Amino acid sequence: MFKSTYNLSGLLTVFYSIGSKPLELWGVTTRHGHVKRVTDNDIQSLVVEVKGNNVSTTYITCPSDPRKSMGITLPYLVLIVKNLKDYFSFEVTILDDRNNRRRFRASNYHSRMTNTPMVCTMPMQLDEGWNQIQFNLKDYTLKAYGTNFVEAQRIQIHANCRVRRVYFSDRMYAPEELPNEYKLYMPIKNNRERKLLLDGAQRQHVEPIGGEGDQASDGGGGTLQGSKGQGAEDRGGLQEQPPEEEEDVPSTVTSTPGEGEEDEDEEEDEDDTSGMEAGDEPASDQDENDDASVEDS
Repeated sequence: MFKSTYNLSGLLTVFYSIGSKPLELWGVTTRHGHVKRVTDNDIQSLVVEVKGNNVSTTYITCPSDPRKSMGITLPYLVLIVKNLKDYFSFEVTILDDRNNRRRFRASNYHSRMTNTPMVCTMPMQLDEGWNQIQFNLKDYTLKAYGTNFVEAQRIQIHANCRVRRVYFSDRMYAPEELPNEYKLYMPIKNNRERKLLLDGAQRQHVEPIGGEGDQASDGGGGTLQGSKGQGAEDRGGLQEQPPEEEEDVPSTVTSTPGEGEEDEDEEEDEDDTSGMEAGDEPASDQDENDDASVEDS
């Protein structure tokens, strides 16, 4: 999908909420939930909201065609998302140098890390409001499986969150190195100046606790944390049992990332980009059947 794009260095955006079709490359799946574009009051700009009663039945997936692969070789994944104080997860599927597909899933409802031959699940801690999640795919593939990262093939973002931008990069960039369109600003009333919303304290690094050379063991009990040093087990406020993820079923409903075609301060109320609303059938959680075989990209 992106193999023809030069992605050996720099930044490569796969989702941007501004534009006429921000979800053109993405498939949308909803059940008892919604995926729609709304105006966020904090940044006074359009974002895509993914919200549902069950995280496993409301999500967006790139690419929308299950037979295709992104083929992105840049090792760093960055998501700019808003914490809606509810269950939230995302996952990325990669290909390693042994021609195996591995899946990494981060969520705010797990308290410990688990590692199986095909899926690595880890807890995630988010700050209040907007967060920048930084995920080192190369480092995690080596530590979890002892193999080398080759390419990112799929990414899936589940409820509940608001998404501003998703991009890949060749390294971690400091805020002053990023273009202005990659930064979030908070409007200040009665003043033409804008305040940078995401600073170093809100840049969440998904990294393992322990030594640099530690490797995650199968079914291990390690934990992960954000940059503030708090594990997911300290969150509190969520007493019910976390939902189980079900088998990935990418949707065929799609929409496209436009890169800055509209003004970020526009006052549009709500624009349903997915065209899909909550269904009437009850949500069902199913165990995942992970397939180790590699699909032709």
